[in-house]
Amino acid sequence: MSEHRRKPPQPQGGGRAAGRRGTSGSSSGRRAAPRGATGSPSDSYGSDSYGTEGEERTYGGRAEARRAAQRGGGRRRAADPGRGGRRAAPAGPGRGRGRAADPGRKRFIDYPRAGKYGWRRWVPSWKLVSGLCIGFFGSLVAVAGIGYAMVGVPNVADTARAQNNVYYWADKSQMVATGGETNRQIINLEQIPKAMQNAVISQENKTFYTDSGIDPKGIARAVLNMAKGGETQGGSTITQQYVKNAMLNDQSQTLTRKFKEIFVSIKVGATVDKDEIMAGYLNSAYYGRNAYGIQAAARAYFNKDAVDLNPGECAFLAAMLKGATYYDPAGATSIDPAATPEANARRAKNQMQDTLNKMVEYGHLSAAERAKYPTLPKVQNPRSNTRLSGQIGYLVDLANSYLVTHSKETGITQQKLREGGLSIYTTFDKKKVQELQASVTKVQKANIKPKLRPKYDTHVQFGGASVDPSSGAIKAIYGGEDATKHFTNNADATGAQVGSTFKPFVLAAAMKWGVRDPKLGPDQAQDERTIVSPKSLYSGKNKLKIKDYQGNVWTNEKGQEWLQTNDGQKSYGDPPKYLIDLREAMRESVNSPFVQLGMDVGLDKVKEAAVDAGLLESSLAGTSYPSFSIGISDPSAIRMAGAYATFAASGQQRDPYSVEKVVNKDGLAYKHETKTKQAFTATVADNVTDVLKTVVEKGTGTNAQLEGREVAGKTGTTDGNRSAWFVGYTPQLSTAITMFRYDDDASNKNREFLKMFGTGGQSKIHGASFPAQIWHDYMEEALKGQPAKPFPTPEPIGEIVNEQPSPTPTPSATETEETSPSPTPSPSQSQISPSPTSKNTCKPWDWNCDPNGGGTTSGGTDTGGTDGGVSPSPSVTDTGGGGPKGNQNGGGGLFGGPAG
Repeated sequence: MSEHRRKPPQPQGGGRAAGRRGTSGSSSGRRAAPRGATGSPSDSYGSDSYGTEGEERTYGGRAEARRAAQRGGGRRRAADPGRGGRRAAPAGPGRGRGRAADPGRKRFIDYPRAGKYGWRRWVPSWKLVSGLCIGFFGSLVAVAGIGYAMVGVPNVADTARAQNNVYYWADKSQMVATGGETNRQIINLEQIPKAMQNAVISQENKTFYTDSGIDPKGIARAVLNMAKGGETQGGSTITQQYVKNAMLNDQSQTLTRKFKEIFVSIKVGATVDKDEIMAGYLNSAYYGRNAYGIQAAARAYFNKDAVDLNPGECAFLAAMLKGATYYDPAGATSIDPAATPEANARRAKNQMQDTLNKMVEYGHLSAAERAKYPTLPKVQNPRSNTRLSGQIGYLVDLANSYLVTHSKETGITQQKLREGGLSIYTTFDKKKVQELQASVTKVQKANIKPKLRPKYDTHVQFGGASVDPSSGAIKAIYGGEDATKHFTNNADATGAQVGSTFKPFVLAAAMKWGVRDPKLGPDQAQDERTIVSPKSLYSGKNKLKIKDYQGNVWTNEKGQEWLQTNDGQKSYGDPPKYLIDLREAMRESVNSPFVQLGMDVGLDKVKEAAVDAGLLESSLAGTSYPSFSIGISDPSAIRMAGAYATFAASGQQRDPYSVEKVVNKDGLAYKHETKTKQAFTATVADNVTDVLKTVVEKGTGTNAQLEGREVAGKTGTTDGNRSAWFVGYTPQLSTAITMFRYDDDASNKNREFLKMFGTGGQSKIHGASFPAQIWHDYMEEALKGQPAKPFPTPEPIGEIVNEQPSPTPTPSATETEETSPSPTPSPSQSQISPSPTSKNTCKPWDWNCDPNGGGTTSGGTDTGGTDGGVSPSPSVTDTGGGGPKGNQNGGGGLFGGPAG
């Protein structure tokens, strides 16, 4: 081949590959061979043609260059000198992102790590990890040392600084100063029974005498709970609990306080004798009943000195340390409806027995001695403060309960109440409280004679409450004969069913939502409804076969039909259909129309109307049974008065409250703000009021008439004659009165509501009797001096359902009518015989049609004068009444129900 066609050799220092090789050489740290040392033909070419003279290059293949570049972490390519680009920059510290550090220069913290590549650069070395750990734990030790040095050992005697809370009437005059009275006496360890010391050790901290004073696991739980947004838990050791009790000046539930408590506990555990800690803990702990310390607790529960406590009583008091609200056999339903006397006694007994068993297990008690205490010890009445006698104790409890249960709004906790120093301004009207008590006492003394009629007149209880419809303020209550003798507040939740006083909520639901169209399916029927007029006609037939809204006979899960009975086994209206309008049904308190109306509207809507009016959902029972509409639920007198106040206020609902404001040493701590919601339209509420006026004017509530005043109200009597009510109102005041028989002796294991046949010398008790009389006497005095106000004139509402010529409302006795009640029902009266259900061929609203040819299933016969017999009752447990549940076997029942 000719010389002029031969391609001259290319210099190896030029081009992109060369640039990469140059970069690779510098990045890898290898020294490039000097020009001319390689023996390459390119050495014969001048350096100025390709780069700066003296520049170092590395030669090799492209793959080698790429690998070298990747190892160095280089991101940029060297420019091709043959194309006029820049030469590769030499590698070094700070040159290029992600490049290896200069091995000659050391960093204090080698991170990311030099000389490592890829993910290994980001894995810290063991030296770095060790150093950080040592520094972290060293810092903790330093902080702990400083914290330990800064805290002091608390003195339990300094905790006895609780002040009185002063309670004021609505007119701002002082009612009582209580709560911080000296109910604490510090005693020496020698005066504390060894059984008491062993009881708390066995139950709470079995390693007390050997531990350091703190429980790391318990601390971790508390911190974790705080991190989740909850409150810190109590100290896990006796030392920690002693420290917590002694730090009354700082009871905030914060991590800062928790850590401070830990440091103090460590210091106490290291510097204070264990016996001194034990004595301090038992002298500062809260046992309930405003008792601080073991001596006060021994007096509060057993009326004896601490030194005289036996092991059973010691184990009982150890149970109180877990929280007297849920362990005191007296109950605390004003704080939590679940803290009933029965439930508390059960919890206290279980806890006490568990403590005694552990004392035996750990060698603190012999099995023979332990066997002496199989039951709860007998405790005394929880109130001994004579300043809380009469109604004062109930009023104070109600105010305290309101503040604690609304603590998110009031900022007042049980702890703050115990510390005292609060001025609590209540809504209670002193004059009205006295008048309500006088009205009850008058009726009770004149009619209830337990010595003359011990079988019928013992354990009779009354309760009552008055609420201002314009604000919801509770103006007066009657909680019982004496707060220092009878400690269940009868104005609050008691478990007594309300009977026919529940019927206005059924009527309100029918006027608010209407009855469902029987021609439509369940989904469509919810939207297609007919608002009900009080002139609507329903069957007043006794033993009425109850149907669902589509006309199908209602049956329970066993296929049993519901035959609703009326008071005295009477049918109302003219045969064959026995139709009466809803006004007359309310006036005569006829059961069957309202049970059927509830089914047509829907029991869910009846429940919603009751809650909208102001009843607590937790107090409503049997909401899936027809008898729900006639009052098998057990709201309190306060809530019933508040719910009727909603009708008095033309549908504006305001929750009952008992505290206007609270003032502490820093000024105003809380002020009540009334919140109003429109539960019903004025048209609905005023029409309900207009119907309830009929009850008082010429119905079952005539005993409640007030001269010159318009009154609306409703009587109520429950199954088995176990409770009776009258709830009524004027435009200015709504009042509920309840009467029942209940044995509240905590030692009686079979406590229940008792029947009132023969009570007060009457064959049976109705809401129209003693309750209506008390209501009348009280309201006459309570409203004295106030102008008589009329109720608003209601606007017409709704359509007449099942419109027909109005029948004569005169009741006609059926073949089963009983002219006089029998105090004791016969077995055949309360027995249910289910009948087979045949296909329904009746048309909707045809009350005269009997799809089963009469049937055999009864809704319960009149078992002695109730407004509607029942048997058996639906299984209802813990319905929120918070009080005694002795009426579980009545309750309106599965077949029939109460009325009034």
